[in-house]
Amino acid sequence: MKNKVWYLLGLVILFITFSQAQEKKVIKTDQKTINYLEESSESFDQRMKWWRDDRFGMFIHWGVYAIPAGKYNGKEVKGIGEWIMKHGEIPIIEYEQYAKQFNPVKFDANEWVRILKDTGMKYLVITSKHHDGFAIWDSKVSNYDIVDFSPYGKDVLHALSKACKEQGIKFGLYHSIMDWHHPDAQAYSYLKNDPKKRTDNNEHFAKYLENYMKPQLKELIDNYNPDIIWFDGEWVEEFTHKQGQELYQYVRTLNPSILINNRVDKGRSGMQGMNKEDKKYAGDFGTPEQEILEIASALDWESCMTMNDTWGFKQSDHNWKSTKELVHNLIDVTAKGGNYLLNVGPTAEGLIPAPSVERLKQIGIWLNVNGEAIYETEKLQHNYKQGEHIFFTKQKGSHVYFTIILEKPKERLILKNLKPKDNSTIKLLGFDEPLKWEFDEEKGLKITIPKNILKTWNNNSFAWVFRVEGQEI
Repeated sequence: MKNKVWYLLGLVILFITFSQAQEKKVIKTDQKTINYLEESSESFDQRMKWWRDDRFGMFIHWGVYAIPAGKYNGKEVKGIGEWIMKHGEIPIIEYEQYAKQFNPVKFDANEWVRILKDTGMKYLVITSKHHDGFAIWDSKVSNYDIVDFSPYGKDVLHALSKACKEQGIKFGLYHSIMDWHHPDAQAYSYLKNDPKKRTDNNEHFAKYLENYMKPQLKELIDNYNPDIIWFDGEWVEEFTHKQGQELYQYVRTLNPSILINNRVDKGRSGMQGMNKEDKKYAGDFGTPEQEILEIASALDWESCMTMNDTWGFKQSDHNWKSTKELVHNLIDVTAKGGNYLLNVGPTAEGLIPAPSVERLKQIGIWLNVNGEAIYETEKLQHNYKQGEHIFFTKQKGSHVYFTIILEKPKERLILKNLKPKDNSTIKLLGFDEPLKWEFDEEKGLKITIPKNILKTWNNNSFAWVFRVEGQEI
């Protein structure tokens, strides 16, 4: 009897052990089968939908570099503000002194998000860690962060992610692959002032990637649930194409629905930002920097641009683009099927500069009237523009087209590629009065604009939008 009990007990233990082994085996097998680099087009389109619809977002470059604000040892340092550590050849121990002064007591997450939302922007991407290696969240992987290393002692990302969630804004995080501070990843060719710490040993960078960068990314995704991870600094020689693919896979494993730009890998072709075609590179969208694609693209892309010349705050940079130019950029990008990520560089105190706020407010006023020509639109199949000053967009899933004109029109506006629906109404957004029109197969669509409306065009008009229900020809 005793032997039988032991026999039955042994069978139970064997069954449990076998079941656990099978469970582990299934989990391991499932993990192997999920290759996010081989995502179906249906799944990709579903994941990208909100981003394609939103069109317009705010980029924020903010960190320790706002303290020197372009000056080192009393002298102006050439180049963009957030690169002052490299361009000024500032030793790490000296740069850390700026970090110990970083105390943005005027930072208000709700105010930043309110400004963004009033502008008509739909998502935010902020530098969680730039090339200088300083983190603006409470990292447990390192104490080189805003909570442990600076007098401020508060988690900026927690406040911003909470404000975005409460105000219905998608939340994204920029994260630098390059790191001038970490001993295993000090972008060796960039820190000329510290040759002892430079190395060409790729093993050091691989160690940094596995033991430092990936754990920090896991913190960011687990704690702040970002909708986007926006990588940069992928051009360092020590970072490889294989590591880029693995990094993309790693981040998607942590959050399968997250969006990741193409700088996660080595495919970006310079500032033009789109991937080269010599091999398969990871990344969900291209990233033209400080430029707009010359022609429309079938691929997803986002043009990131500054309002002045620098990304991070630089006291001496007053070369501000006009609101008109910024609105026209948004229109140009949208008509070509892209997104527009417009940057602000807050001060060390935590304030968005007044010239930025002024322009954002004016953009918001324009979008409040004309936003339906921007959001949830798509590019036309044939011609996205007519001449140099007329652009077109199409409302998704409908027969509604928008003609966006950048310069004051004449009394007769002639359009070559739109045919209105019979007996339909054409309207100029912002005006109640329907416009007279006539269509000829050879001459095109002629819209008559009354003189009383033409007189209202002024310096703050920026662009007019005509709503046409019909079809593209």
